[in-house]
Amino acid sequence: MVKHITTPLTYEKVKDLKCGDNVMISGVIYTSRDAAHKRLVEAHERGEELPYDVKDTIVYYVGPAPAQPGQVIGSAGPTTSYRMDAYSPTMIRLGQRGMLGKGKRSPEVIEAMKEVGAVYFGAIGGAGALLSQCIKKAEVIAYDDLGAEALRRLEVENLPAFVIIDSEGNNLYEIGRKEYLEFANK
Repeated sequence: MVKHITTPLTYEKVKDLKCGDNVMISGVIYTSRDAAHKRLVEAHERGEELPYDVKDTIVYYVGPAPAQPGQVIGSAGPTTSYRMDAYSPTMIRLGQRGMLGKGKRSPEVIEAMKEVGAVYFGAIGGAGALLSQCIKKAEVIAYDDLGAEALRRLEVENLPAFVIIDSEGNNLYEIGRKEYLEFANK
């Protein structure tokens, strides 16, 4: 069964998402990678207003390729998420409810997710061209000097993902591995 999610990603929506769920995300999400995350956290620490309200948002870890003529955006596959782990606990505690990327997350990120009620979605890394077709509008909203890593506001429709880590800390990477080993050792 596929769960359809429309942003904003509220706590009520997050608590209904379970590790392993297939989801389709629609609405507004934001892009950010490590350089932009660093700037966001530093701006917050200085008491500055952030370029967007992070409450109940999903951030997609992506540095999209340039758009070709007639395209909204170029290939938009996920970036390895651990690169944002130094900044993610702060962003989660500021109200960010969802993260979309690929790969494992640190214990500190998972603890912040459990503390606040956030979720980590995974996307298929090799499917950037396909994922870009789900992006209906893209605009740079901050840090234009970062090029592909600039902070963007995206409007997406049925962007496919999986719940890798739910708000209770259940982790598909750990559960899947355990189930595989149990199956393989029978």
